[in-house]
Amino acid sequence: MRRINFTTIALTAAFALSSQAFAQSLPVVSGTVEKVDTAQGKITLEHGAISNLNMDAMTMVFRAQDPAMLKQVKAGDKVQFTADRVNGQITVTSIKKGK
Repeated sequence: MRRINFTTIALTAAFALSSQAFAQSLPVVSGTVEKVDTAQGKITLEHGAISNLNMDAMTMVFRAQDPAMLKQVKAGDKVQFTADRVNGQITVTSIKKGK
C-alpha cells in the first residue's frame, strides 16, 4: 500500500513540476497597461507580438488568470507578461512591471 501512495505522490509532483516548466516556457511579451478592471479581472494592454498565440502587436483586453496580479500595475505602466489560452480564453498568466 505504501508503494502505491509513494508512486501517486511522485507522479503528482512530476506533473506539477512539468506544468510549471511549461508555464515558464511561454514567451515574455512587452507591453503598456492601458486600463485595469480589477472588478472584472481584466486588463487592457498595448503589446508586442505574442508568438505562442500567433498574435500580432495590438491593443486588447485580456482576462487575468489570477485577478490579484492586477493590483501590481496601473494604467501607463510598462510591463512584461506572459499570455496563453486558458479554458479557451486568452489570458495573462503572469505580469510584472518592466523597464
